Amino acid sequence: MHARRVAVIVTLLLGSPLLAAAQPKSITLPPDHAFSDLAPGPGVETTERACRSCHSTDYVVTQPRGDARQWEGVVAKMMSVYGANITADEAKTIVQYLSRQYGK
Repeated sequence: MHARRVAVIVTLLLGSPLLAAAQPKSITLPPDHAFSDLAPGPGVETTERACRSCHSTDYVVTQPRGDARQWEGVVAKMMSVYGANITADEAKTIVQYLSRQYGK
């Protein structure tokens, strides 16, 4: 009986911090600087949604300007290396948008 009581007390004492740590937490990030707003144009919504799921848009607007081939490589890298959840159709839209708005 005594061992059972000790086990319950130990479980309660050790379990409390774990329960507190398991509570969901949220943070509010500051808004992106206006310079990082994506240029308006066809495909901006798809691009913003897909890219912002992993990083801020300032990462997009500070990339070297390039043609469609260069942007295809960037989008392919995001998908294959970083696991971006982008469909083939979305990737095509994103590449078209980026090469048009941030091309050479």
